[in-house]
Amino acid sequence: MNIYTHILKNKKEGKKSFALLIDPDKQDENQLITIVEKAKKANTDYLFVGGSLLTNDSLDSCLSTLKANSEIPVVLFPGNAMQVNDKADGILFLSLISGRNAEMLIGKQVVTAPILKQSSVEVLSTGYMLIDSGRPTTVSYMSNTTPIPHEKNAVAACTAMAGEMLGLKLIFMDGGSGALNPISEQMITSVSKSVDVPLIIGGGISSGKKAIANCKAGADIIVVGNAIEKDENLITEIANAIHSL
Repeated sequence: MNIYTHILKNKKEGKKSFALLIDPDKQDENQLITIVEKAKKANTDYLFVGGSLLTNDSLDSCLSTLKANSEIPVVLFPGNAMQVNDKADGILFLSLISGRNAEMLIGKQVVTAPILKQSSVEVLSTGYMLIDSGRPTTVSYMSNTTPIPHEKNAVAACTAMAGEMLGLKLIFMDGGSGALNPISEQMITSVSKSVDVPLIIGGGISSGKKAIANCKAGADIIVVGNAIEKDENLITEIANAIHSL
């Protein structure tokens, strides 16, 4: 079963999923193996890999370590067109639909498309929506885009609807790495009710309680990265909370 089919199956059955976000720059091989072991014990559904800016050329070795030590599907969450690697199982082929920077809407994708066409990596077309988290984030700076205001639920809902109508298969709402304020449950509900495609939520989720609240609001997949970098034990807490639903 491919990744997207699995995501759709879980959504249809009402099952919520947990994706652990790994930044290749922030762990050495031993740390990665430790994290993967905890992820396996927690029945983590997906490993998302990527970062807004990779400086150590460690993506390839990171993917090799993950694939050698786990059967959890590895999905690239690329910060730029350079973060493509055929060791991954899939890639979130992102179009930053919340912004008005043409390079992030379609420009970078044109560069990457022929590479992906020749690879075996499953391409998951994803409408990426950056939501204001209370402070500037690396994503907003690097993408040169303005996030959707935190309280503008209707703007978020209409943006997601447009993305779905354009044929995007996933909607990913993100507060950005280290978000000060997580996306509100009201906005998640508004977007969830407006689209039929699976909804991914990330940014500022640092507890099992918050993960459950987001799932109940309409999230299908919860992504956590920054919080787990500070406390690896949150992998088990958040995964168990999500799967309890």
